Amino acid sequence: MAAPSQVDVVGVGLNATDTLISLPHHPERGSKVVFHSASVLPGGQVATAMIACRQWGLGARYVGKLGDDEAAQIHRDEFARLGVKTHLLVEPNCASQQAFILVDATGERTVLWRRDARVAVQPDELRPEWITTARSLLVDGHDTAAATLAARWAREAGVPVIADLDDLYAGVESLIPYVDYLIASRDIPARLTGESDFRKSLPAVRDRFGCRVTGATLGQEGAIAWDGAKFHYAAAYRVDTVDTTGAGDIFHAGLIYGLLQSWPLQRQLDLACAAAALNCTGLGARGGIASIEAIEHLISTGSRYPSAY
Repeated sequence: MAAPSQVDVVGVGLNATDTLISLPHHPERGSKVVFHSASVLPGGQVATAMIACRQWGLGARYVGKLGDDEAAQIHRDEFARLGVKTHLLVEPNCASQQAFILVDATGERTVLWRRDARVAVQPDELRPEWITTARSLLVDGHDTAAATLAARWAREAGVPVIADLDDLYAGVESLIPYVDYLIASRDIPARLTGESDFRKSLPAVRDRFGCRVTGATLGQEGAIAWDGAKFHYAAAYRVDTVDTTGAGDIFHAGLIYGLLQSWPLQRQLDLACAAAALNCTGLGARGGIASIEAIEHLISTGSRYPSAY
């Protein structure tokens, strides 16, 4: 078997097949609501981020597991169409991860999801060369043991590791010491430290785990990060929101893009916030992936929500 080619970024983590259901409002218990539309679209944290990176011209590789159902073919076709290199593991007689996403008139979404335990990536299914032939690694931590092994290989090879954590999965504290850039969901720093103030929790996470940068995504309040010397804050951009699904995935793709351009952290955060905002103008996790030119245009001309910090 030929050795994997060099890529800019490799992602090890989740994929999902999303059924997006647009509603006039979130249903009350026991009610009936007429929905506007229903669409079946590919998603998943890391899979979506790799798609965005590839659309921005980066060489991208995705490592993940699928079932042997029709949903799996949707992912294969999309990766192939956009030129994302893949190592797709397949679990026979098993369904791929599935999500039903209710999107109300404001664009806010409620996610109902199901994942068979058999589609978890196992450490012994990974190969070091899938990781070490990349310039960066993104993990979501869901399949924690596999993510930890991939991150360790990356660290040993001098490959920076970015983590998109939306929960504290079992064993995740063994992963975080291998993470260079931990930009997590809003509640994660407090859950790790017991400190609700980001000015305390982000330095505490960095000191405890040794990350280069610790931060949090804050929705309409933007994003905040600590680099060991100063805080960096980027306010969110105002757009006509259709669907917030995938905003965090595209944020992390934007962060990786800026990192690989050797941009200052502040510029990375600005681009990541703008990319995430524009993605919210389309339906689905990948519905509004904009060009770098369009993202830069929003940065230079767009308005932002009031600064939270």
